[in-house]
Amino acid sequence: MLQAATMRLNQNTLLLGKKVVLVPYTPEHVPRYHEWMKSEELQRLTASEPLTLEQEYAMQQSWREDADKCTFIVLAAEKWQGQPGPSEESCMAGDVNLFLTDLGDPSLGEIEVMIAEPSCRGQGLGTEAVLMMMAYGGDTQADNE
Repeated sequence: MLQAATMRLNQNTLLLGKKVVLVPYTPEHVPRYHEWMKSEELQRLTASEPLTLEQEYAMQQSWREDADKCTFIVLAAEKWQGQPGPSEESCMAGDVNLFLTDLGDPSLGEIEVMIAEPSCRGQGLGTEAVLMMMAYGGDTQADNE
């Protein structure tokens, strides 16, 4: 798994899969993410409380600084590659997170994925995002040993 400062570790990382592209969660993504999280269904499924836009920006920043988290925004690869110069926000499908559950043992962690964009569900994007996050965590741990 990953060492301390996990979120900052991926700040310049782009992971390209067949169905998804994983990019670091930046302020550019917050407005779309905030719109998703207004959904009562997503709040219930993610055990989340509704936040103001300002609180969402603060949460994104805090996640960048947390030593026990690594978050990528999941982009739909077909949209990302199929348009000339699309904004990442227009290609967003969800997010995938790696949480270290024991900072003393970086091999212990939890992965969660949310495909928030309804049109992107049921296509295997979440499965690929989780597999890519597992590989990224394992590769990063091997690089740090």
